[in-house]
Amino acid sequence: MRAQQIPAETIQGMLAAQIRAQGFTCEKPLGAKKNARLSQPDRDVWLLKCSNAWFRITRVPDMAAKVEPLP
Repeated sequence: MRAQQIPAETIQGMLAAQIRAQGFTCEKPLGAKKNARLSQPDRDVWLLKCSNAWFRITRVPDMAAKVEPLP
């Protein structure tokens, strides 16, 4: 019997799930890029592109993400 292959979770998929849990709508995550200029050792800042919107997401360990919809 062959083991079932489960696709690896992508960073854009994980970020989309996180913001959806916080009440934001990301219909289809299309890509994510870490913003090195704004990120710090214990604070990652990501730009998430969804089919319906762009978001800036600031992630800090053990806290809810700060989500900013972008124009």
